[in-house]
Amino acid sequence: MSMGANAYARTAQTTATPRDIEAQALLKAARKLQDVITNWSVTDAGLDEALMFNRKLWSIFVGDAMSDQNPEKVEIRENIANIGIFVMTQCTALQQIRQVEHLQTLIDINRNIAAGLSGRP
Repeated sequence: MSMGANAYARTAQTTATPRDIEAQALLKAARKLQDVITNWSVTDAGLDEALMFNRKLWSIFVGDAMSDQNPEKVEIRENIANIGIFVMTQCTALQQIRQVEHLQTLIDINRNIAAGLSGRP
C-alpha cells in the first residue's frame, strides 16, 4: 500500500463513527454469509466461520444493548437485543442443520440494520 493510501486508511479509521464501524461490521458479516450461498453448490466451506463471525458480532450488540450504560431508549435496546437473540439462535441452528435457504434471512437482517445505522433507506 502506498504512503498516501496508508494515510487515507488511518484518517478514515479515526473519523469513522461507532455507527459507521457497526454498519461496516454487519456488511462484512453479510458478505461472508453471501459468499457461502454463492459457493454452496460446490462446498459449504466457510459456513462455520461465517456463522461464528456473525454470532460473535451479534453477541457484542446484545451485550451492549443490555448494558445500563447504553444511552439509547429502552425500547430500541430491547428491539436490538431481541433481533440479536434471534440471529444468534439461527446461527447455532444452521451449524447443526446446514440449510442454505435460511442464510438469506441473516444477510437481510445484517444489511437492513447496516443501512439504518448508515442513515440509508
